[in-house]
Amino acid sequence: MKKALVVYFSASGITAEVARKLADTLQTETFKIAPVKPYSDEDLDWTNGNSRSSVEMRDMTSRPDIVDIKAPIADYDIIFIGFPIWWYREPSVVDTFLEQYDFKGKTIVPFCTSGGSGIGETSKRIDTLTGNVAKVDAGKKFSVSVSAQELKTWAEQFV
Repeated sequence: MKKALVVYFSASGITAEVARKLADTLQTETFKIAPVKPYSDEDLDWTNGNSRSSVEMRDMTSRPDIVDIKAPIADYDIIFIGFPIWWYREPSVVDTFLEQYDFKGKTIVPFCTSGGSGIGETSKRIDTLTGNVAKVDAGKKFSVSVSAQELKTWAEQFV
């Protein structure tokens, strides 16, 4: 059996809940991607073009600083990476994380949460951000109410 790690970024707690369920199902560790400056409700206001998240997402080169860049990536074969979908893709803070590590020979499996948007072309972006050295799956969108059994069935194809 391959060794898996669940990495996630969650601004409101929804993705964190799915990540926790997934990690419990796989009986593995989690690693939280945390921005140095946490996002406030005002920062997350997508209807405000000047909100922090709106500004970051318009700038494809934006890389918000993260608290800890010591994820044990080298110890794992499969990296499940979860995040909310912002503006049809992964948040820029996730990009910061992805560019910090060597994913050579790893399998990266994205999972996301969203109020409406799907996962879209995120796997292609992740492949590019990690230097095209990992196998990146297309990933899947889940709701916070996803059952442990559904997560287990989905995750077992990778481990």
